[in-house]
Amino acid sequence: MYSEDTRQTGSDRDLIDRCYDLDGRNYGAYKSLRGDYDYQDFTLHIDRVQSDPYAPPSALRITADPRQLGIPAHLLDSKAKQIAVADFLARLFHQAVKQTPELSIARCGQEILERSYAHATAKTIELRFQCQFPARGRTILGRAMAQLMDVEIPYTAQDTLDFTSPEAPLAQLQEHVETYLDYLALQQALKENNWVSFIADGAILPRRSGISDLPLTDAIAFSSPASLRATVELPYVGSVSGMALKPGVTLIVGGGFHGKSTLLNAIQRAVYPHVPADGRQLVATRPQAMKVRAADGRAVTKVDISPFITNLPGGARTTQFSTENASGSTSQAAAIMEALEGGADTLLIDEDTSATNLMIRDARMRQLVAKEKEPITPLVDRIRSLAAADVSTILVMGGSGDYLDVADTVLLMDEYQCKDVTVQAHEIARELPRDRFDATEFPRFLQRYPQPLASPKGKSKTRSRGLNQISLDRVDIDLSDVEQIVDPGQTESIAWALRGLLDSSRPTGFRQGLSLRETVDALDQAIETHGLVALGGPDKPAFWVRPRKIDIVAALNRLRTLSLGASA
Repeated sequence: MYSEDTRQTGSDRDLIDRCYDLDGRNYGAYKSLRGDYDYQDFTLHIDRVQSDPYAPPSALRITADPRQLGIPAHLLDSKAKQIAVADFLARLFHQAVKQTPELSIARCGQEILERSYAHATAKTIELRFQCQFPARGRTILGRAMAQLMDVEIPYTAQDTLDFTSPEAPLAQLQEHVETYLDYLALQQALKENNWVSFIADGAILPRRSGISDLPLTDAIAFSSPASLRATVELPYVGSVSGMALKPGVTLIVGGGFHGKSTLLNAIQRAVYPHVPADGRQLVATRPQAMKVRAADGRAVTKVDISPFITNLPGGARTTQFSTENASGSTSQAAAIMEALEGGADTLLIDEDTSATNLMIRDARMRQLVAKEKEPITPLVDRIRSLAAADVSTILVMGGSGDYLDVADTVLLMDEYQCKDVTVQAHEIARELPRDRFDATEFPRFLQRYPQPLASPKGKSKTRSRGLNQISLDRVDIDLSDVEQIVDPGQTESIAWALRGLLDSSRPTGFRQGLSLRETVDALDQAIETHGLVALGGPDKPAFWVRPRKIDIVAALNRLRTLSLGASA
């Protein structure tokens, strides 16, 4: 006898017959299908059944033995390979369910990422997906459900998991894994050579449009300047030449629409590996590089912005600056300091999204506005001291020459061709000198110590929407200025990470004496050890994607109800 409170076991035939038996019954009877069903080549798990036809779809899983599927063992003999294989299978499954509206799985972007809905080991493949159980009103359509379980799901599984047939995309799977491993090797080359970023010759950096991350057709391929060209040996693609950017200050200049921001965008996205044929698969940037920008109206909580802003009218403290509605300059100063506190070793900045008064102050303005009347120390005066503190900056600047004499490297983008004009830039700076106000040392800033939030009244709610929105209970968090979150699954993971961090009763919650950075480091280590389930939330999270720890820090900093202490 079937029970709604226990998991059933059986064969695929048992499940299909039960679907027929449920035809015409009340929708709640679907709960009796919870269980595990042997389809011989795989096992189907029905883990959660939606409460009614209008509730979120039901949660299902497929598990299988990769050896029976024909996935070669050598593609699963390390964690890195397993992540790449799982990412590839998630993409195949998404393609396979396009013709079946009742089935769904999250869409993958151009990045190869660790995903909760696709998992691979040497012994098990697991794919998590959703299914809208069919009904007319609140009446079960048992025959339609049987069709799903007898035809649609098995065929989808076969299209995704069968690598034994001659038509199977085994070569594409192999390429996917090799591309990922080459990227990891390129990241290792950054460390060994002390580079900030590497852009391979032949890379395709422009995208099709502002809403498409696919490579632009007929784009001009990247070609490195000879003076900055280096060669690396990668395990699969072999010898690769490209532009290697060294630590310090790199300035990207050029006329409008010549590719300055395109180059910076490629660099900022290269903190992640990309799929084959993306065009950026051989572009890598230090994992802790952080894009910072102005964000009018954001909340700032006890951030030490004194390296950039001091002596505010009214005597407001800037060593522990707080506001519910930051200006462009205060928001960008806070973003820089938060990034440094979170462990950023490289800052990525575009003048188009920056506060001008935080970036520069020319000689005429310095004469007009007395120093003691101007609370802002512009970045141009601080950028060399940042470099001395081992924090590099890659900066797009097309409207001011004040940065020419503080830059170690100056790149000119000319019709998407990259040229090294460092020598010419320094000659111009000598011929047209400016008064320098460089700070000799970047000030030490305060570490902050987060505190748990008060328990919510009633049931807690944790939600995310798209790339940019998180809601914790009744508090909204806007992440639209955190540009290196690239997958909605990362946003959802960050939402649950914040939920766990803010709850002191959870294993991942705040601990007395740990700074904000130490707290997030501990959480990231828990994810590394236990996977995304370490974030808390559902036992089998649906469509989560692993975020960078520095982006979790950024989200915490945008939580308006965050409670923080500070210590010198």
